[in-house]
Amino acid sequence: MKESLIKVNVKTRHLPEHPANTDEKYAFAYQITIANKSDVPVQLVSRYWLITDGSGKKSEVQGDGVIGKQPTIEPGSSFEYTSGAVLDTPVGTMEGHYHMLTDDGDKFRVPIDVFTLAVPNIIN
Repeated sequence: MKESLIKVNVKTRHLPEHPANTDEKYAFAYQITIANKSDVPVQLVSRYWLITDGSGKKSEVQGDGVIGKQPTIEPGSSFEYTSGAVLDTPVGTMEGHYHMLTDDGDKFRVPIDVFTLAVPNIIN
């Protein structure tokens, strides 16, 4: 299984109405679509995130699945979910990877490229 056959697309948005969003905290949502372009089903087993805020503070998040699920994504289909992060600065980044598994036990890692979390119009 080639990880290049699993495509990850990310959309982000600032959540000004979120209760965690204050003068010192910034809440963001990220919507992820994972598309299986291979010819075999794959299961998302676990995730790893490296979150970096605008001051360079890093935090790591890892665990089983995403949003409480370990979905199996059939060939030609996709899985979509939304989650969130709260930063101490109005701009930051996230990057990471998913650990995937095929029916025949092939384990592989799918990288998630760096993406930005930013309050709109923060730079004047």
